[in-house]
Amino acid sequence: MDRPDRGRHKVFLGMAAGVGKTYAMLEEGHEYLEDGDDVVLGVLETHGREATAGRAVGLEILPRRTVHYRGSTLEEMDLPGILQRRPAVCLIDELAHTNAPGVEHGKRYEDVEDVLNAGIHVVSTMNVQHLESLNDLVTELTGVRVRETVPDAVLARADDVVVVDLTPEELLERLRAGRVYPQERIEAALNGFFTVENLVSLREVALRQVAEAVGAQRVTRVELGSRGRSMSGEKAASAVAERLLALVRPRPQDQRVVRRAWRSAQRLGAPLDVLWVQPTRDLGDEEDRGLRALRRLCALLGAELHVIESDDVTRTVKEFARERRTTYVLLGSPHVPRGLDRFRDALPVRLVRALEGIDVRIVADRALRDDPEEQETAW
Repeated sequence: MDRPDRGRHKVFLGMAAGVGKTYAMLEEGHEYLEDGDDVVLGVLETHGREATAGRAVGLEILPRRTVHYRGSTLEEMDLPGILQRRPAVCLIDELAHTNAPGVEHGKRYEDVEDVLNAGIHVVSTMNVQHLESLNDLVTELTGVRVRETVPDAVLARADDVVVVDLTPEELLERLRAGRVYPQERIEAALNGFFTVENLVSLREVALRQVAEAVGAQRVTRVELGSRGRSMSGEKAASAVAERLLALVRPRPQDQRVVRRAWRSAQRLGAPLDVLWVQPTRDLGDEEDRGLRALRRLCALLGAELHVIESDDVTRTVKEFARERRTTYVLLGSPHVPRGLDRFRDALPVRLVRALEGIDVRIVADRALRDDPEEQETAW
């Protein structure tokens, strides 16, 4: 295998734990090995699954390094060891993993970037619920907030994305048979995350995510693992003259608006602007923290954050939208505590009147739909 300036990255993507992503990664490693390539296992997470551990036999496994943190001894992937060993192919499990403090990077996907930049090919794994832009959607679908996320750009830059697909029924059968978690964890899993409803939703999200990747990214192939099917992807044409604008305030709940707008922009193949019309006054500590959080999120998603000082939100948005040729504005829902009469002067209505020819969409907070009194005044 020729050594490129930058290695190729192949990601095995699944809807949930137990679908067989790690096993598929190990199969790929054996195929490289049979072709005469130099292959190492940079890190493997078997989670006690005997079949997974058994498939690793015959592959060179690099020892992990020990990290001491707050009186605990932790084991992490040895990034310097991989770079020194310089294999042709490195298998690296669980992209979303958070590293122990004190190593080179905070996240494993950042380690992978170093390995790729060294000209080493990487085969890795992740679950679809770890994608940053899907964080709110997965919470709404499953009721579980995923704390470890991976920027969408990591998947976008991958050279090959492979879906390892099981039907919910097949996955639940594996779970009950003890092939996903130890016996003592099965009942809790069946009554929690691993319900048929959750798995159906996550499977749809995973397949749709890859369908979008096939249309908008440089993905060479999509495989549906359990059925042995495959399909080729073609790059879809970008939407003509579409440009999205997420209108936000520096509050935690408005990160939902950014993520929803990002997903819409990805589907349309359109650029996304994020705008906060900052009042002409000094920022409070909470606003300052919120603004920093918005900047971090926009950087992760690759969206552009604009901050314009003004006390006239409608006029500022109208001028900004005209300058940027915006076609689609998204913003959080306003709180209307007493009747619809007060909604007539709410910001969404003012924007609809002012932004002729531009779609205006209110992004609802579905977590609060059953208790509207808990909603905070938005605009």
